[in-house]
Amino acid sequence: MTTVSAAPATDPKRRIVDRFHEVNGVHPMTEADDAYVSAQFVTLERLCEVRGRDADAVRGLMLAGRLPLPGYLRSDGAEMVPADLFALADEAGGVDLLEAWFTAHWPADPATGQAEWDAYLSGQYVCLHTVTPATIQRKERLTGAIDAAMDEPDAGSAPWSARLHALVDELDALEPAFTAYDRIRFGGPTSRDTCVDAIRARHPRR
Repeated sequence: MTTVSAAPATDPKRRIVDRFHEVNGVHPMTEADDAYVSAQFVTLERLCEVRGRDADAVRGLMLAGRLPLPGYLRSDGAEMVPADLFALADEAGGVDLLEAWFTAHWPADPATGQAEWDAYLSGQYVCLHTVTPATIQRKERLTGAIDAAMDEPDAGSAPWSARLHALVDELDALEPAFTAYDRIRFGGPTSRDTCVDAIRARHPRR
């Protein structure tokens, strides 16, 4: 009988798996989850092949907190990342400049900038089709405005409904559908559930 030894703790892929589970918890992916993720993301190995990068070197940058972790681990173990994983680093002028470039988008609130950087590195910004400081900020403004709209003096009126649905439509365009795995690891409904689907169900377009 052949015994397959476990990957050593120093193996970058094994370390990525461990770090991913540390951040997200250990939750099984269903066939539906896998299908969703495969349609929305690309494997790290494939992206590195296309971009001419060494996958283990990229894993090292992830583990060092210089690039975000994978957004998902597919049930076959594939590390799933956005196709534009390297876009922000390229725009910033390189990985070494990325953190300063990213956090500078919150000049009046450095603490928030640092918190958003940490969230970006976690790989959990799967709530946006394209993750940039601008889309992160816009999503925050939209969800805040949608929540605040419930208490506006003319709530329920036709003009209010038009304003509300303009906000919801814009958020809808920013966000993907999510999958059941997300609702498990995040411990509840997603922003799409609460700020898009639920709002449209409770306040139909007039």
